Amino acid sequence: MQTKYLIIGNSAGGIGAAEAIRQVDKESALTIVSEEPYPAYSRPLISKYLAGERTFEEILFRPVNFYEQNNITLLPGKKVTHLELDAQTAWSEDGTQIAWDKLLLAVGGNPIFPKIKGSDKRGVFTFTNLDDAKAVDRFLGSARKAVVIGGGLIGISVTEALVKRGFDVVVVEMKHRILNTILDQRASLMAEEVLKQAGVEIVAGHTVVEINGRETAEGVTLDNGETMTCDLVLVAIGVSPRSELALDTKLEVNRGIVVDRHLATNHPDVYACGDVVEAYDFVYEDNRLIPIWPNAYIGGRIAGFNMAGIPTKYPGGTAMNSLNYFGIDIVSAGMPTAPNNDDYEVMSKQETSTYQKVILKDNFIAGMISVGNIEKSGIIFGLMRDKINVESFKQSLLADNFGLAFFPQALWRERLEAPPGLLLQSVPSIQTGEKTFVGE
Repeated sequence: MQTKYLIIGNSAGGIGAAEAIRQVDKESALTIVSEEPYPAYSRPLISKYLAGERTFEEILFRPVNFYEQNNITLLPGKKVTHLELDAQTAWSEDGTQIAWDKLLLAVGGNPIFPKIKGSDKRGVFTFTNLDDAKAVDRFLGSARKAVVIGGGLIGISVTEALVKRGFDVVVVEMKHRILNTILDQRASLMAEEVLKQAGVEIVAGHTVVEINGRETAEGVTLDNGETMTCDLVLVAIGVSPRSELALDTKLEVNRGIVVDRHLATNHPDVYACGDVVEAYDFVYEDNRLIPIWPNAYIGGRIAGFNMAGIPTKYPGGTAMNSLNYFGIDIVSAGMPTAPNNDDYEVMSKQETSTYQKVILKDNFIAGMISVGNIEKSGIIFGLMRDKINVESFKQSLLADNFGLAFFPQALWRERLEAPPGLLLQSVPSIQTGEKTFVGE
């Protein structure tokens, strides 16, 4: 088959690109290929699906008729296995050939699965897509105790779902605290306390070296020799860029596929976005892996505009997370901890159940954390994203009533009067948990 635009991947990045293309080009052939058999759904909500709080229809990212309404050919349940870039052709596992004029790789990431003895037993799962959630759900039955390997976002989300399903859960985290990539020590300890109050046991500073049992998981052995029984093991360490399609091509790959500020690769007419790419981080001012849903969607839109002939520069993304697990609201963005040098200034405030922190570099915001009270976090993130010099009002950033009134007059007029830009005017609230996070 022949298509003008070929998008490989049907999650946040692919949908963002398709929507941007259709804003510019309503008629040209647009094809999305997806390994999964489903219409686009919100992967961050699969824990809500497992918990029984959302149906499949309630985690859809777009309505089922989205593809028909936007004149998009969706090829579900089809795995692309090979790219011939010079011939501008993709091959799928079933032998289908797709010729394209413009290509977007929005293939996401693979779950990280360390070498653990016994990991091939029944009752051992990863947790990155809907099929994973369905497989876990089918297995639950009479099982009542789970070990979750990994105390990051995926691990904590599936832990909450299992607790809501009546499980006793032990979280095993290799580092010395949970959520260590997005939170500082103080915020991590606050989150850990909430989990413990919900009955979750946390074993930090250790790893699982063996999954015990005959054919089915019956327990685990830690690196210190300690054993614990369980009926279910969830490996939730994170994801790595799914760059296999690029490895046998001339596409530049470092940790992920390398793209420029237009989300273009080093090969003409080939773009990439989302978890598979190293893209510009406006905080670190360098290309980095940023495997989160909002950046994938926005990166997809940038790629889509450029594929459709509208030159659009990616403003850069950064790590940003908004979550509500076990009743605690947390927002973090940018650097969770400041490098140990004089270029950075850290301001923080902690009360009984709340914590706010802002990291500054040369009077520009480089990182933020809010726990408990997150009402002002969107404003602070907007100042960080837009690279606003906050020197004249930085002492007010953590004030309980912080808002536009604290801005210099010229700045608050600009913020109130600025029209939404081409990029953000149709960006929906992007669900990253129970909360949404759109900047301001």
